[in-house]
Amino acid sequence: MNDRTINALEFDKILGQLASQAESEKTRDRINPSMISTNLDEVTQMISEVDDAATMLRYKNIELSGITDIKQHIKRAEIGSMLGVPEFNHIRSMLNRKNMLMKVFDEFDEDEVELSYLPVYINGLPDIHFLYRRITETCDDSRVLDHASEALLRIRSKINSEEDRVRSRLNEIIRGGNQKKLSDSLITMRNNRYVVPVKVEHQGDFNGIVHDISASGQTVYMEPMAVVQMTNQIQNLKDEEQTEVERILYQLTAETAEVASELIMTDDALHHIDMVFAKAKYGSKIGGTKPEVVSDGGIYLPAAFHPLIPAEVSVKNDIVMDGETRAVIITGPNTGGKTVTIKTIGLSALMAQSGIPVPARDGSVLRMFSKIYSDIGDEQSIEQSLSTFSSHMTNITGILEETDADSLVLLDELGAGTDPEEGAALAISILEYLLTRQATIVATTHYPQLKSFSYTRGDVINASVEFDVNTLSPTYRLLMGIPGKSNAFEISNKLGLNPDVIMRARELAGRDSQEVNDMISALERHTRNARDNEYETEALLKESKNIHQDLKKHMDDFEGYKEKLRKNAREAANRIIKESEMKAEAVIQSLEEMKSRGAESIQEHEIIEQKKTLTDSYHQEEIKRKERAAEKEKIQSGDEVDVLSYGQKGEVLAVEGEEATVQMGIIKMKVGLDELKKRKKQKQERTVARRIGKSPVKRELDLRGERYEEALQKLDRYLDQVLLSNYNEVEIIHGKGTGALQKGVQQFLRTHPKVKSFRGGMPSEGGFGVTVVEMK
Repeated sequence: MNDRTINALEFDKILGQLASQAESEKTRDRINPSMISTNLDEVTQMISEVDDAATMLRYKNIELSGITDIKQHIKRAEIGSMLGVPEFNHIRSMLNRKNMLMKVFDEFDEDEVELSYLPVYINGLPDIHFLYRRITETCDDSRVLDHASEALLRIRSKINSEEDRVRSRLNEIIRGGNQKKLSDSLITMRNNRYVVPVKVEHQGDFNGIVHDISASGQTVYMEPMAVVQMTNQIQNLKDEEQTEVERILYQLTAETAEVASELIMTDDALHHIDMVFAKAKYGSKIGGTKPEVVSDGGIYLPAAFHPLIPAEVSVKNDIVMDGETRAVIITGPNTGGKTVTIKTIGLSALMAQSGIPVPARDGSVLRMFSKIYSDIGDEQSIEQSLSTFSSHMTNITGILEETDADSLVLLDELGAGTDPEEGAALAISILEYLLTRQATIVATTHYPQLKSFSYTRGDVINASVEFDVNTLSPTYRLLMGIPGKSNAFEISNKLGLNPDVIMRARELAGRDSQEVNDMISALERHTRNARDNEYETEALLKESKNIHQDLKKHMDDFEGYKEKLRKNAREAANRIIKESEMKAEAVIQSLEEMKSRGAESIQEHEIIEQKKTLTDSYHQEEIKRKERAAEKEKIQSGDEVDVLSYGQKGEVLAVEGEEATVQMGIIKMKVGLDELKKRKKQKQERTVARRIGKSPVKRELDLRGERYEEALQKLDRYLDQVLLSNYNEVEIIHGKGTGALQKGVQQFLRTHPKVKSFRGGMPSEGGFGVTVVEMK
């Protein structure tokens, strides 16, 4: 990308605003036109990384302070030059920022926020946290710590002790008989020596060494001879201190040099992260979005705007060029927004290929360009000088020589600055030449000849900037596919020009010109209607999304509440089971105690009481329903009925008044006649009964008291009879007992070829003492 294009499109200003978002000076230096890439994979990677950063910034503010250039310090360490405390603080700051970012990425991972590109830059770095600890243990923000070594601690303790002695001795001198000789009763330092201020006239009377004289010459600063030796001792200790400090820093420098490559990797990674977040922050500031960059195709920038125009005044336009369109010719009035439009297209391409969010709505698509050329100048003045025309032609000449199929060419006021007829012809010729080179072109013009140029080619479309005749001002809206209409007659009429003059002008303009203007007016009207419909559609879409989000929220709340109920139910069930287990253990323990007294001592009533203890622990909801028969039927003894209030089948044993005694399995119960509904007797039963000459087979088989083998033989014969009777469901009464007979019955049913399924009885059917069988 040449400098003229960068400056003409004002991309340098974009880069300046982007640089203000970076933390490190080195990152800011790297923000320059060289960051524009023409490699599709590299551009896609940059855009994806910035999208990761934008996702993180939507959740929380990411702190990046402390990122600074440490490579120069690393190079010094590698050649053995001692690093000072400030340099180590820079290294510590970088290592600390790396550790903090690692924690941030872990937090996003725990919250299941998908970040596919950025975490690898930090998580892939080698672990050199030991160096961070060593620097922290060795120095603070300004000096090496006392505890950096035992020797340093010992030396500094001696220095403090000697300094206390010196101050104590000087205080004795000040408080003694020398007060009249002193200008002030204070202790100060001169040339790293402790001194007191002595009046100049008493200099000879004061035993000491002069180190300084006041500006007025009335005071001399003297070191009393009584503390000279002690001060000398302090200086010796400070020399030892400096030697020990340098030894410690040299040692730390050597440890730093050992991990130089790891530190360089950390520096590169953190500065890369700084660059990525600078782009994401800038994109958020201007309201930019993630673009899709493709190797071939057109341009789609929905609701695009110029990023240097304040958002509150910018007009957003849809810029659309499909893959078959090679050129767009934009016409319209001066100051109508034509130049802003082509700059927006050029800036969007440069920003996308730099990994910067583009100034458009979500879903933007841009083709990859290897070269972007522009010829944009101030063509708004009435007079065009030859020098201006020559300058433009010189620039365009260079563009024509270098452009190719991967080039984007932006031409503002093509052919302007010369005779209109010749300028229009030259503009058409330039466009035709660029089209033969397969370049992508966006050009603005005032020449009406270029409006009809697009109708002669399938790869060129017209566009225009809208002008409001009522307000005599541009609306800055871009109308794709519609050429600009001349508004001279309407404007003249608004300004009060004589109607006869306007009428004559229309006649001179010719019928063809008027028909073209009428056609353009119709196109503009349809476009406005389409735009209004689009706004309405967007509003409805937004409302639908809000409703969908509300429904999703309610659904999520319902699922959460349902899961809570399930959890509570499981907890309640577990609690009941636990209580039942405890009761069962107590019963077993009681029976064991009885057994220990001897089998003959166990009384029947004791067993019954223990059995009742377990039975009483059974928790059951009310199973009786409120369902009643729709109409009263005549019920009599022997009828097979459905007991509606319990959802069971039964046989009426007796009827007394409004109540009937019903046999349901092994349960006999009195129920109201309105709770019963007669069942139709099956014809098959009567047919079989007459044929075999026996009584109908009952719907239940009582095996209680039978021996195990005899019970299974009886069950086998019974099931054969059930098949002949064509029953769908029967009950096997085996009792509870030890459970052996129940287990044997169910094992037999599991292997029987005509048994479809079986289940344990409900409490109303006899509970665990009954197995209900469904036949095939």
